[in-house]
Amino acid sequence: MSPRRSRTIRSLLVVATAAAAALSLVACSAGGSSGDTVTDGKLTIATGQPAYSPWVQNDNPRSGKGFESAVAYAVAKKMGYSKADVVWTRSTFDSAIAPGAKDWDLNLQQFSITSKREKAVDFSPAYYTTTQAVVTTKKSKANGVTTIAGLKALKIGVATGSTSYDVVNAEIGQPQVFNSNDDAVLALNSGQIDALVTDLPTAFYISASQVKGGEVSAQFPDDGKGDRFGIVLPKDSALTPKVTKAVNALQSDGTLKSLTTKWLSTEVDAPVLK
Repeated sequence: MSPRRSRTIRSLLVVATAAAAALSLVACSAGGSSGDTVTDGKLTIATGQPAYSPWVQNDNPRSGKGFESAVAYAVAKKMGYSKADVVWTRSTFDSAIAPGAKDWDLNLQQFSITSKREKAVDFSPAYYTTTQAVVTTKKSKANGVTTIAGLKALKIGVATGSTSYDVVNAEIGQPQVFNSNDDAVLALNSGQIDALVTDLPTAFYISASQVKGGEVSAQFPDDGKGDRFGIVLPKDSALTPKVTKAVNALQSDGTLKSLTTKWLSTEVDAPVLK
C-alpha cells in the first residue's frame, strides 16, 4: 500500500469516527444518555386510568392541562426533553409502587412519599403537599361534623393503599376500604357510608362533580408533615438524580408555586377538624 493511500484511509477513519461521535452527542441531547429511558430519546410518563381533574383535565395528560400533567411537562423540559419527546402511558396505582421492572420512566398519580414505598421504588422530592379532607353530602350524618371525636361514630370510606387510609385508621379508627375513590363515591351516594376521606384538591373535585349535594365538610390539621406527593421511578433508576434536580429547580424558580395556584387554588375552604 502506498504512503499516500495509507494516509487517505487514516483520514477517512478519523472523519467517520468524528461523525459517529457527533451523532452520539445529538442522540444524548434529545433527552439523556442511551439506556437511561425505556425508549431511547423519549421520556415515558405514566398516570392513572382514568386520570381525574384537577390533576389531569378531561383524562388527557398529553394536553398539559391539569396540575400533574403540567408538572410532568415542566420536569421533562428541565431534563432536556421537548413536549414532542414525552410519551404518555397508563398504569394502576398499586402496580406502580410494587417492586419490579416497569414499562415507564416516571409515574404521577398523587403518590404519597412513605418509607415503606421507598423500599420498592424511587421518589422525587415532593412537588405538592396537601392535607386530607372529609367529603360528605348535605343529607349525611357527617355533614356539619368538625371534630375527630364526632367522626368516630360514623362510617368513613377510603381508597385502598392510600395515605387517606393511614390517616383515618390512626385518627378515627378502621375505615371501610374500597378499591378506588370512584367506588367510595358510589358508596357515599348510595348511603353505604357517611363520608369519604381523600386529599383536599380531590375532595373539592369529588364534592363538586361526583356527589349529589356534595360537601367538603372538614379537613385534617396541617402539621407541616402533610401528604407529600412525589414522582415515582423504578428502584435505583438512572433518572432519579436528574428528576430530583429538576423538581428542586422548579421549586426554587417558583414554577411549582405558579402551577399550584393555577390548577389547585380554590376560593372554597373547609374547617379544620379539632
